[in-house]
Amino acid sequence: MIQSMTGFGRGEAKNENYEIAIEMKSVNHRYLDIGLRLPRKLSAYETLLRKQVKDYADRGKVDLSVSFEDLSEKSAGITYNRETAEAYLAGVRRLSRDLKLEDNTDAYMIATLPEVFTLEEPEIEPETMEQLLNEAMREAGARFVESRRTEGEKLRDDLLSKLARVRELVDQIADRAPEILTEYRQKIAEKARELLQDNKLDEGVLATELVVFADKVCVDEEMVRLKTHISHMEETLQDGGAIGRKLDFITQEMNREANTILSKANDIEISNCGIELKTEIEKIREQIQNIE
Repeated sequence: MIQSMTGFGRGEAKNENYEIAIEMKSVNHRYLDIGLRLPRKLSAYETLLRKQVKDYADRGKVDLSVSFEDLSEKSAGITYNRETAEAYLAGVRRLSRDLKLEDNTDAYMIATLPEVFTLEEPEIEPETMEQLLNEAMREAGARFVESRRTEGEKLRDDLLSKLARVRELVDQIADRAPEILTEYRQKIAEKARELLQDNKLDEGVLATELVVFADKVCVDEEMVRLKTHISHMEETLQDGGAIGRKLDFITQEMNREANTILSKANDIEISNCGIELKTEIEKIREQIQNIE
């Protein structure tokens, strides 16, 4: 099954003390790039979450956001550090005497200094927190993968439609190519008779000219390879999996053959088909950038 690199999923988990919500979203990226936003209390679980993201994505820029709410009745405690406060006060008064400044020290000023008051938050139960994170992550990951697969199916259908158009253009070129030689033979024969007038046209010279011309404009090999690449891409799309890089390589080869066909074109109809061919292949390339 094909997955897009664009996706979103959200999962929640809670018990009587804690509530966790996790959101996963991703966009295109050449490799797997994980960004995490965690509350300070949960920073110890960063490695765990990064590892779990890899279970749901092989490529893409994945942003993981975790929110946490403490539902318990336990509240943070505030501790007054008297010795620290007295040391600050003594230092400030000494500074005032040394610099001959007015001593206007008050309690509020001392209270704002570091470590005079410290906030002691209730401890989080590690096993319980890990269990909640795993539960929320499973839900978010499942929805994330589902959204990527839904988008991936749309991409597959669109790419198959574009490949069908590419095949049509190749068939048009194949149908037109033999007619070019016939038209060219008639053209140079008429021109030669006009120049030679009553002299007999040398069929050997005409045949040689046709061989040289045919060699210059022949695109049989390019069309065979292009059809092979089209079939290969169709099969790869049906097989599914993490196929983005493989499809990108096939597209490069398709574009190479299209460039050669266009460079050899000596006919307006084939030139127009070649231009549309390159346009369709470029559309395919752009869409492939969205596939994991």
